[in-house]
Amino acid sequence: MQKSVIKNERVREEYQIIKHPSGLTICLYPMKGYSSAYALFATKYGSVDVTFKTNEDSDYVTVPEGIAHYLEHKLFENDDCDAFQLFAKTGANANAFTSFDKTAYLFSCSQKFEENLEILLNFVQEPYFTDESVEKERGIIAQEIKMYEDDPGYRVFFNGLQALYHSNPVRIDIGGTVESIAKIDKELLYRCYKTFYNLNNMVLSIAGNFDIDKTLEICGRLLKPVPDLGLEAVFPEESAEIKTAEIVQKLPCSQPIFNIFFKFSAFSGREGLEKYIAYNIIAETVLGKTSAFYDKMTNGGLINNNFSVGVLDGRGFFALSADGESDDPRKVFAEIKAAFKTAKQGNFSKREFENVRKKTYGELMSMLGSVSSTATSVMDAYFHGNNLFDTIEITADITYEDAVKALSELNEENACISIIEPV
Repeated sequence: MQKSVIKNERVREEYQIIKHPSGLTICLYPMKGYSSAYALFATKYGSVDVTFKTNEDSDYVTVPEGIAHYLEHKLFENDDCDAFQLFAKTGANANAFTSFDKTAYLFSCSQKFEENLEILLNFVQEPYFTDESVEKERGIIAQEIKMYEDDPGYRVFFNGLQALYHSNPVRIDIGGTVESIAKIDKELLYRCYKTFYNLNNMVLSIAGNFDIDKTLEICGRLLKPVPDLGLEAVFPEESAEIKTAEIVQKLPCSQPIFNIFFKFSAFSGREGLEKYIAYNIIAETVLGKTSAFYDKMTNGGLINNNFSVGVLDGRGFFALSADGESDDPRKVFAEIKAAFKTAKQGNFSKREFENVRKKTYGELMSMLGSVSSTATSVMDAYFHGNNLFDTIEITADITYEDAVKALSELNEENACISIIEPV
């Protein structure tokens, strides 16, 4: 096994990254004094990964949208029972999720960690699909898709992505559409499983109270080595410009809600992390709840305390976002663009920037006190080509001048708004 120790002198913490002979990367973050442990077994496979090839393919393959989410549903079942029943017997809390660029299976527990780890490694490595079970699941997922079609908060977000992107698959719901999942069958599920659930494309991230030696013994016994397939996932060409400036839909809700996106080119690696931190701090400084903008807008009744800002990023996409409730969302949109324009012209508070930066640093430090946040952040960092402590170091070192430069690269006119109006 190839082992490296990731240390950080600033926070005086460390964790191990192990390249296992099976091909799996294992990240182990023991936390002394904690009674619980949290483990994620994850693959670099999400809803955006619909076009790909391996060294076994002569050309790129395109599969229906929603298949990553479909696989997540199906993997919990085998020919005897489902994994949730096994975790229930040990007292562990288990779950799974599919995002735009990853799928993860997880558990948390305060006892029987080794037994729970065996359950996790076994069921994720043992797919069991039949024509009948795949067809049954199709109906369940179709109902889930239809339910979200009527959810104002969900729709305002994905409508915004459809306004933002021309062709990037991030614009499609993670679960796909009723039409796309109708094309999924047992053979396609096995094809995508073999491609993306290859251990060379996966990571096991564990934090909290566990024994490293026993953990590695279980991994050595249960992990099933596979050759690296040379997987390459690609995205369609995407214009730098937004697709459309506004999308409006009517759904049952008490007040109009909105989601605003400012479009950027995609970033990756260290640069992606630096941009993510910079634009989060910029958004909070210019628009956040301690800003002059926020006071003006709330005092004027244009927004309420449900207003929030942030950054949406992942493989192939990057956008700054603002969302909330307002009786006049278009006015809010105009005011936000004006606030960014004014900040770019020199009205960007250095004192407020420092306050937000220190607050962000404090939140990152407090995250290290949570086994779930730590394990999840280690997983995210690995998939983005970074390590957990890079986030802390960049936040500690980012300067006002760095933020001003990043702010100058924001095009306040390359933005769109999604609005849900009451029926």
